Amino acid sequence: MRFDIMTLFPDMVRGVLSESIIGRAAASGKIEINTYNIRDYSADKHRRVDDTPYGGGMGMLMMPQPVCDCYDAVRASIPEGASVRTVYMSPKGKVFTEEKARELSKYDCVIILCGHYEGIDQRALDIVADEYISVGDYVLTGGELPACVLVDAVSRLVDGVLSSPECYESESLSEGLLEYPQYTRPPVYRGMQVPEILLSGHHEKIDAWRREQARLATERMRPDLLEKDDGGEG
Repeated sequence: MRFDIMTLFPDMVRGVLSESIIGRAAASGKIEINTYNIRDYSADKHRRVDDTPYGGGMGMLMMPQPVCDCYDAVRASIPEGASVRTVYMSPKGKVFTEEKARELSKYDCVIILCGHYEGIDQRALDIVADEYISVGDYVLTGGELPACVLVDAVSRLVDGVLSSPECYESESLSEGLLEYPQYTRPPVYRGMQVPEILLSGHHEKIDAWRREQARLATERMRPDLLEKDDGGEG
């Protein structure tokens, strides 16, 4: 799977995505991560990419020309026939979920547009973006960190990135529940004992305990997930 990230700060993105599991997956060819500096596509001799918004207002707005020319270059580099989805990281978008990560993981290529300043000229967004995605109901200084979140969440669903599908199939939210509590050595730490069931070797009982603990954790921390599971509006 391939990710193409359009940004004014490619080093920021590369710094995050070159580490840990995602970095190793890219190095081994399980995924491909490309970054594009939108500033490189500016037609201005000073490589300017922003200007004041029409109608007045605070801050600066990214101009359409560099964004669209960068996008055209990205699309030209993608093999013909590949399935492509272009995402604009924005607090205006629908909040990113595990379900959306699974949906995006089915594409051959996901193009991610990162805004900055006060945003991007709407004409560029109308030309480029298939959808807007938010990582939460708050505002950041740019789309780079949200883009890294999206790449991380989607990449781990790609075959071969994790050691086994079980690594993500049993994780929090994969079945609409939070993950059950887990423990490792030592069996007693600061007077706190690992639950006896986990030391029993009885795998059916352990699985049942984990399912129950996952539901209890969800009831306590994210009851809204259970409302969705039960068909509520939550």
